[in-house]
Amino acid sequence: DVESRRPWVEGFVVRESSRIASNWRSTESLDDYLKRNNIVGIEHIDTRALVRHIRDKGAMRAGISTVETDPKALLEKILASPEMANRELASAVTIGKSYVYGGEHFAGAPDETESAIPDPQSEIFHIVAYDFGVKTNSLREFSKFGCRVTVVPADTSASDVMALKPDGIFLSNGPGDPASMKSVIEEIKKLAQSQTPIFGICLGHQLIGSAFGGETYKLKFGHRGGNQPIKDLTTGKIEIAAHNHGFALDAESLPAEIEITHVNLNDQTVAGLRHKTLPVFSVQYHPESAPGPHDSEYLFERFVDLLAQAGQ
Repeated sequence: DVESRRPWVEGFVVRESSRIASNWRSTESLDDYLKRNNIVGIEHIDTRALVRHIRDKGAMRAGISTVETDPKALLEKILASPEMANRELASAVTIGKSYVYGGEHFAGAPDETESAIPDPQSEIFHIVAYDFGVKTNSLREFSKFGCRVTVVPADTSASDVMALKPDGIFLSNGPGDPASMKSVIEEIKKLAQSQTPIFGICLGHQLIGSAFGGETYKLKFGHRGGNQPIKDLTTGKIEIAAHNHGFALDAESLPAEIEITHVNLNDQTVAGLRHKTLPVFSVQYHPESAPGPHDSEYLFERFVDLLAQAGQ
């Protein structure tokens, strides 16, 4: 199911690639899909051994090649490639220009030139969403509540965002090291002081924490997959959430005005926060559930409720 303009993965590793497509909605094979998007793939790999290696040694750079067959020469190229720490990648995946998303107009990820503006009579709130690598289902979630969403590029200034007169601001997920996005963090500081409600997920969460003085660090191995246990400290409830991130906020670095609202029960890392006086909150994981469990969808409603409170 398409959640972006194109797949952004650079390589695909699988134990065995089935030549038979059995899903009734299938329109092409995995092989054709990867070729169409110019993505290298490799199969017949002992994926369990690979996972154990990453578990013990930590996340690392890797290479797949159909051109370079000498392992030593390929390793030299891998070691010469940039490390993930301090890599700014949001600018590589963000849109080129703004667009408006307003409902189920799009079957997949929206084209940059399309817009779907809902009937102003039914519109509840206008949300400006920063695209750091946003998944389309986040936009669908807001549209369920009658919200119109203006999606803007990652380098959009705070003044340009405020000129759009948003009721709320959404900071999306995305790749890369949040510490490398210093200019974006400065713009988020300005937006937070405007008293406009802000909701961030994943990279957006890390950027919010950084904007208030928190520090991020690279995890030995990132949180991946749809089975991470999260405790909501405000309700005491446990939710199973989808994660896909390699960095985290340092709890000890967060200032007193920031309250930690969620923790990952596997390693006690910060999984959610809110500002004690400003209408700002965020979570480390993916509540849009595409793919993944639906336990965390309530967070979109929580943000819409916050918008309603701010408008009173």
